[in-house]
Amino acid sequence: MRLKDKVSLVTGASRGIGRAIAMTLAREGSDVIVNYAKSKAKAGEVVSEILGMGRRAISIQADVMYKERVDEMVSKVIREFGKMDVLVNNAGIVWKPSKFLETSKEEWERVLGVNLLGTYYCIQASAPYMIDRRYGKIINISSLAGIGTTFLEQAAYGPSKAAVINLTKRLSYELGKYNINVNAIAPGLVRTEILSSGRSKAAVERSFKEIAKLAALRRVGEPQDIANVALFLASDESSFITGQVLVADGGRFNFLSHGV
Repeated sequence: MRLKDKVSLVTGASRGIGRAIAMTLAREGSDVIVNYAKSKAKAGEVVSEILGMGRRAISIQADVMYKERVDEMVSKVIREFGKMDVLVNNAGIVWKPSKFLETSKEEWERVLGVNLLGTYYCIQASAPYMIDRRYGKIINISSLAGIGTTFLEQAAYGPSKAAVINLTKRLSYELGKYNINVNAIAPGLVRTEILSSGRSKAAVERSFKEIAKLAALRRVGEPQDIANVALFLASDESSFITGQVLVADGGRFNFLSHGV
């Protein structure tokens, strides 16, 4: 019960990594707000499971790319729960594969809008309430793609996640004096639904097996692997850690800057 009596907002929590984080925080005692963009039914399933644990939980639809929707969401959280202790900025998108010179303006605007601006808008709306209480844990989900691994035909994704890392460091300086920890997690490849979209199960498994060969642990990640890291950063066990990027990738070694 490391998060007993805490209130946590997890964006993009209807499936995948976000869902695993929401469930894990709830198991450790936190009430949880489940944000989603489109999957109302799946968000409802997550809420039902959390309620079954004896925690409070609601779902809120909000596309984090739009500041006014984020502001409305955070206001509702404060009205109904009275505070926010933990913010997990998990909502993020990838795009259909496109070559760099063919990447559209729409792709850049949408990917940066959700992955970077969405993260910033959620922090901007939530931090004042944390500042008032001199307490808060902010966890941004970046990616190994933001550090330097090869990630082909996703021109906007890597830069958006690199910017999340820089934002994490910048805001840790700004908010540290208020006892607010700001950290990021950089997952490697994780087995989630978003990676299976539009591809056969066999093709997806082949891809996973090939990428597993590039990791010291010889496997790809599971959502729970990332949720465990998020739990540590959300708890007071990490109270002296801020401005850091914790990499959870199984020991990947296919970075652009170095080889085996």
